[in-house]
Amino acid sequence: MSIKKDGIMVILSSPSGAGKTTLVKLLSKNKDFNISISHTTREPRHNEVSDQDYYFVDHEKFEKLIKNEEFLEYAKVFDHLYGTTRTPVIEKLEKGQNVVFDIDWQGADLIKNKKLNYKLITFFVLPPSKKILFERLSNRDMKDKLIVEERMKEFGRDVLHWINYDYVVINDNIDKCYSKISNLIDAEINNGSKDYDKDYIRRHVEVLTS
Repeated sequence: MSIKKDGIMVILSSPSGAGKTTLVKLLSKNKDFNISISHTTREPRHNEVSDQDYYFVDHEKFEKLIKNEEFLEYAKVFDHLYGTTRTPVIEKLEKGQNVVFDIDWQGADLIKNKKLNYKLITFFVLPPSKKILFERLSNRDMKDKLIVEERMKEFGRDVLHWINYDYVVINDNIDKCYSKISNLIDAEINNGSKDYDKDYIRRHVEVLTS
């Protein structure tokens, strides 16, 4: 496989509210990455556009796609199904276009296990603290206190999967976090030196889970 010929895949995962969707959009805008649009059975949020943010489908349509083995990965998250269809992704990679995925740890594991013949770089995005995460979730389109509490409980489980990613970044400032991701991608592609301290990340995770 030639990296210069084929596109690369970059996965961004995070607990809900850590900012991965904003980072994915920045990668698309600044580094010309194609965003892989997922199918989902959940309802659109007020600021989401159908066929741009997600392909919003009903359960019957989603189950049909599963049956036809259309998905590169799919998972159930908060009682809703999410999945990435294979064909659009492979077509872009074969044309030399880079693809970025906004998916959770379940989807990331499934794509890694596919062992596709394209370079894959995975990132896990963490909040600077549980307090800030709670504030971010409370300010989103989640007026129901129970939904925020559910997300915070899920955070405790999601964060444990950080160890399975190539890199973990802390989203304290969106521009700095994006710059970190961008520099690591460039270093991976060009075999350059990487500014990455795994022990620091490990200590941060310990604080988040204490």
